[in-house]
Amino acid sequence: MARKARVQFPGAVYHLLDRGDRREAIFRDDLDRRRFLSTLGETCGRTGWRVHAFVLLSNHYHLLVQTPQPNLVAGMRWLQSTWAMRFNRRHGLCGHLFQGRYKSIVVDPEERNYLVTLSDYIHLNPVRAGLVRLDGRLFDYPWSSYPLYAARTQRPVWFEPLRVLGELDLEDSAQGRRRYAERMRRRAVEELAQPGGSGHEELRRSWCLGSPSFRERVLGLLEGTGEIFGTHGERDPDPPGRHDSTEAERIVRLGLAHYGLEPSQMEPLPKNDPRKQILARLVRHRTAVDNRWIAQRLAMGHASAVSRSLQTDPALAAQEKELLAAIEGLLPENRDQ
Repeated sequence: MARKARVQFPGAVYHLLDRGDRREAIFRDDLDRRRFLSTLGETCGRTGWRVHAFVLLSNHYHLLVQTPQPNLVAGMRWLQSTWAMRFNRRHGLCGHLFQGRYKSIVVDPEERNYLVTLSDYIHLNPVRAGLVRLDGRLFDYPWSSYPLYAARTQRPVWFEPLRVLGELDLEDSAQGRRRYAERMRRRAVEELAQPGGSGHEELRRSWCLGSPSFRERVLGLLEGTGEIFGTHGERDPDPPGRHDSTEAERIVRLGLAHYGLEPSQMEPLPKNDPRKQILARLVRHRTAVDNRWIAQRLAMGHASAVSRSLQTDPALAAQEKELLAAIEGLLPENRDQ
């Protein structure tokens, strides 16, 4: 049976979920959780994603993400594969980490209630898992975005609370955060009294959350016949390296100009030419294109040549920083990693 397509369009919102293979842990300790959030931040830096809510349990995670560009597939491919590699390396493991294809529910970005409902559902996961005291103190569980909403604390640059707070008619102020915390404590107590609550089944089983007209437009995208918000959607599976290729091309063009090279001069150069390696590192660190795209564009042969260029090399790392410093004023707004 063919895999169900992923719908992608600029500004799309998704509820994302994946679990460990055989329901085993994908986070063994707090260091794993910190490193996953760092990896999520890197993903957002490459893709421009904004995260509205998240929670990390031992064997699964939930994310509520908005994608300004239609790059869900490219971003999730990088997030999942990079975290699996880092987790396995740290714990001396090999093989699959995740149980299979991640679940993605596309959410109507113009519908007022869904982001609040989903962020509540995500933040209440520790309650359903029995990780919160009976008085509903969500602060007891630190590995969700709830503390970033409810307390004055430093937030990652990729985290965006204002949309959810705005839909609740709350400001991002001391009073607004206090009211949010009081509201969520009531919701947690309700969840403890009535596990599952109303509407949870729809959130678990739906592939699309939105108005009937939104669902019709999404179905049109899946069938390859529709448009949404005036922009053609894109389908998965994608051509390798399609997403973020515009920014990757811009980096390559500016890098070649910095080195005084024409695109036609790349093929005759050695596959391991230092300039190719430096450009490959910069493209890989700032975009979500894969190694095959980079290898083809920079005439580096096999994708493994790109992988080798990414290995720790102080000289290449220093030259990558020099190249970035030389061209970053000509790039789009520098995205925090």
